[in-house]
Amino acid sequence: MADTAPFVKVIEADVPSVSTAGNDDDTVLAQAPFACTVTAVEYIPEAAITGAATNNRTVSLVNKGQAGSGTTTVATLNFDNGITAAANNERVIPLSGTAANLVLAAGDTLQWRSVHVGTGITDPGGLVRITVSRS
Repeated sequence: MADTAPFVKVIEADVPSVSTAGNDDDTVLAQAPFACTVTAVEYIPEAAITGAATNNRTVSLVNKGQAGSGTTTVATLNFDNGITAAANNERVIPLSGTAANLVLAAGDTLQWRSVHVGTGITDPGGLVRITVSRS
């Protein structure tokens, strides 16, 4: 019988800051440890993030697949007007509404993407926490 423990695993990875408002960053976080479904994504920034109406930032968890070329968005949040994150406190990143986008094959590469919108705002960096359940 195959070992199927653990059923739930939490993957944590540090992500760098993007200290220039108009810059972007893509960071490889981890690879899926087994066939699984993403059940939660949280971002714990090192400093507060205050969203803005026109010039802001979007953070996303992207499944790059096993070949590293995938583009499936697993979870995303735009720091638009009224959307904030407190320093050193979890901010839930909403999961995709498409169930298939949450499914990972063993070995799929997960990437954190921080992209400016308009002229952008800075991203303080911090910790990303991904919870997965074995399929």
